Parts: sequence; C-alpha cells; structure tokens
Amino acid sequence: MQNAGMCLPRPSSRALDLGEAVRLEYIHMAVLYPIRKYPDSILRQKASPIEEITDEVRKLAADMIETMQAASGVGLAANQVGVALRLIIVDMGGEQGPHIIAVINPQIVESAGEETAEEGCLSVPGFYEPVKRALHVTVKGIDLDGSEQTVKCTGLAARAFQHEIDHLDGTLFIDHLSPLKRQLFRKEYLKQSK
Repeated sequence: MQNAGMCLPRPSSRALDLGEAVRLEYIHMAVLYPIRKYPDSILRQKASPIEEITDEVRKLAADMIETMQAASGVGLAANQVGVALRLIIVDMGGEQGPHIIAVINPQIVESAGEETAEEGCLSVPGFYEPVKRALHVTVKGIDLDGSEQTVKCTGLAARAFQHEIDHLDGTLFIDHLSPLKRQLFRKEYLKQSK
C-alpha cells in the first residue's frame, strides 16, 4: 500500500525503541471499517461532494480498498463505511486480476444498452435479486491526485459503478425492485436480522 502522503519521521542513526516502532507500523496499517448494514440511516443519506483531496481522503480511499477486498466485494461507497462523502472504490478487474480505482465525485455522463443480472450488496448481506441496469456507462470524476478521469466500462464494472453511485445518492439496489418484492424483502430481511 502507498504511503498516501503521510508524514513519517526522518530516519536517524539511533535505534527506535519498541514504542516508536509500533507507532510507525501503525501508520502503515489499513483500517478495516465495519460495513454499515441495512437499515442504517447513513445508507439513505445523500453524500456530500469532496471539495479538497487531503491526506485523510487518500487514507480513507486506501482503507476502503482494504475493507472491500476483505469483504470480497467489487465496489464500495464511502457511506457504506459511515462516511457521507462522494467517494467510491470499484474493482474493474476480471480474469486478469484486480484493477481497483478510486473515484471522487463520480457522475454517470453516458449510458447505453440494458442488462438484467443478479445483484447483491455488502450492506444487504445474503440477499440477491435481478436488477435492470445500463450495460455500458461512462463515468467522470476525479482521481486521488486531483486529475479528472473518464472511465468507460461495460458489464460487471458498469453495474458496479451504477450500484456505488446509487449509494452516494442514498439509493440501495433493493429500491430497484418492484414494490411487492421490496415489501417482501423488508419483512423477511428485518425478521432474519433480529
């Protein structure tokens, strides 16, 4: 994992004591956030735009990547870890392996085609349903260095971008279900989670 812009003490000729060594190691450790679960109210909040890319934002992104990977996810929005900011992580990899990107203030600027496929969510564990999404999307946003980025994708990556951007707007994939399926979901899911 990258340093993420953190300030480390200058090396010196003296040996570190154990306390210093532990503090230095802690700087490099990722925080694995607990993933917020439905019906947590933060999942319904509209996330705020990120105005400045700070070391804290970079650290949050790095920690979100670790959290997503630990949960075997393909995407994660900041509000899923309790932070109402417009930041998403998406694994655009496939058979070639992971290719994870962080996008700040993402927007879908173009979409085409249509596909219905089974979808799940780290915030709604154990529940999967077919959801209709655009097959191709173009997403614009900002990377962690402050540069504009445009991502064109299809299939699972396109679905992941749509799903995570929905999270930033307070929308869950269950909101795309029919009213009857949503009602059944709420009844069964809340009963199981008690």
